[in-house]
Amino acid sequence: MEALYFLVFGALAVVVATLELSKSSKDRINTSPAFNAFKNNYLVVYSLMMAGDWLQGPYVYYLYSQYGFGKGEIGQLFIAGFGSSMLFGTIVGSLADKKGRKRACVTYCITYILSCITKHSPQYKVLMLGRILGGIATSLLFSAFESWLVAEHNKRGFDQQWLSVTFSKAIFLGNGLVAILSGLVGNILVDNLALGPVAPFDAAACLLAIGMAIILSSWCENYGDPSETKNLLTQFRGAAAAIAADEKIALLGAIQSLFEGSMYTFVFLWTPVLSPNDEDIPHGFIFATFMLSSMLGSSIASRLLARGTPKVESYMQFVFLLSSSSLLLPVITNFVVVPSGVKGGSISFSGCIQLIGFCTFEACVGIFWPSIMKMRSQYIPEEARSTIMNFFRIPLNIFVCVALYNVKAVPMTVMFGMCSIFLFVASLLQRRLMVIAEIQKSKSQEWTSMNERSIEAEPLNI
Repeated sequence: MEALYFLVFGALAVVVATLELSKSSKDRINTSPAFNAFKNNYLVVYSLMMAGDWLQGPYVYYLYSQYGFGKGEIGQLFIAGFGSSMLFGTIVGSLADKKGRKRACVTYCITYILSCITKHSPQYKVLMLGRILGGIATSLLFSAFESWLVAEHNKRGFDQQWLSVTFSKAIFLGNGLVAILSGLVGNILVDNLALGPVAPFDAAACLLAIGMAIILSSWCENYGDPSETKNLLTQFRGAAAAIAADEKIALLGAIQSLFEGSMYTFVFLWTPVLSPNDEDIPHGFIFATFMLSSMLGSSIASRLLARGTPKVESYMQFVFLLSSSSLLLPVITNFVVVPSGVKGGSISFSGCIQLIGFCTFEACVGIFWPSIMKMRSQYIPEEARSTIMNFFRIPLNIFVCVALYNVKAVPMTVMFGMCSIFLFVASLLQRRLMVIAEIQKSKSQEWTSMNERSIEAEPLNI
């Protein structure tokens, strides 16, 4: 069975490498040396930030269990992290628009480093503080960096289409290659060097400190709306008004919440659903295969974004349909394939089918990230970008907290069925977004044409 995992992993690696190396001129966007230097600087920082996050992920639950905490207490710690991201993270993340996106990125580094330090204590209260800090950091990671990038990109006068190059490369590296390398480094630190489960958190803190030094030394500050007359409540109201006034922004927020909510639920459930009878599955290989699948998706997205056709609003509705079908597989196999009921052994036949579906879903995740970033850069107003992006995360965090709280009470087939429905709804909303965008574009072109004809028809006064 291990030979099969090696074969699948190797085949995916070959496909990803082939896609990247076989890009033609149509698949690449010609850019300037100044933009390439800017892009590479951002990619180095973003990769370090994501490495700091990925190093911790596989060992959080394990560390808590080593300290002697049970599933109930560990569940409370995880819920606290998402709750903190929803409450405190939204406030701190929104301050980025007013106080500066660079400062928010530095705050992310400091907050996450402090969270890593708390992992050295076995005391529940200290670990809870660490989860709260980690929740705040997560909100900053998924809003402040993108907000800084978009604002700085526009401020330097780079072509708007070039943003997709940075987005796709950031996901290819940060959510793909860096994740795989982080898993390998974490495994070496904990198992090979026997440094204990806290070692990956110390390594993460070091990488975050290096990234913070680069930010402080090479990044410029930019703001959304730095007006001193606007307090935080006014800023929230302005962001809410912008969402209510523009259906495209509201649709984008709903789509993001539905997809990411399903994605985080999948992260919690893929291990038990692939080993319902305590089958011996290679978690490390499967995780690496998922990340390779995500890299494959981001490589596909970079080609689509570079060509410009089909439009991102168009192809994403099919991506959501494919992801919906992928997460429906556990429900289908539960009814079609008779469970063995035998404890232990290798992965079952239904598990193999589900694994193919999960790899497909991860490829959809790889397409989703640069594509949603591209749409956010088009539709979200600059003055409240971080605030609105954190508003989008409120329903996401509520859903994840509810899912975590009821994970034992609700059957996994119901959870996956619910995620599949959410993704199908996201596809319908994406279709609506595409239609609205096309109507508004058509009206804008008609208005421009009318103005041009009006100017041409005006008599010359001599």
